[in-house]
Amino acid sequence: MVVTWRWKLKAGADVDLSPSMHWPTPIVSIDAEPDQGPVLITVEYRIAPSHREAFLSAVRHLSRQRRRDGAYQWGVFEDAADPGRFVETFKVASWLEHLRQHERVTNADRVLQEQIRLFDAEPKVTHLIAAPHGHIKRQPAHPPQTS
Repeated sequence: MVVTWRWKLKAGADVDLSPSMHWPTPIVSIDAEPDQGPVLITVEYRIAPSHREAFLSAVRHLSRQRRRDGAYQWGVFEDAADPGRFVETFKVASWLEHLRQHERVTNADRVLQEQIRLFDAEPKVTHLIAAPHGHIKRQPAHPPQTS
């Protein structure tokens, strides 16, 4: 056990875990509260059919990164009607937690993400924040009659 523990330490010694800060700041057009959530992040990729298996092999490595940085759910989905369209999804508990993910991404993460971007140079990222709960005032279907 000691031998494998030492090997694991040496194997990870050349990994750069310093913050990369390479994720752009999300564009937000709503008033999102820091504790509002959960947040669903999607990353849409367009992959040539000939690269499907290599892409899937590479993108699966993101699961550990996303979970380490706060995601509690992660998956990759293939569009049944649109070959070559894949959507990676992950959820975090709140908007603030997602913003913290932006600070946690390391240079080692950046290397893997750059390898995945070789399959699609411009993946589309979307941030979906759970709508606030609470009382929604509805307009009546018909205005009340006045006499």
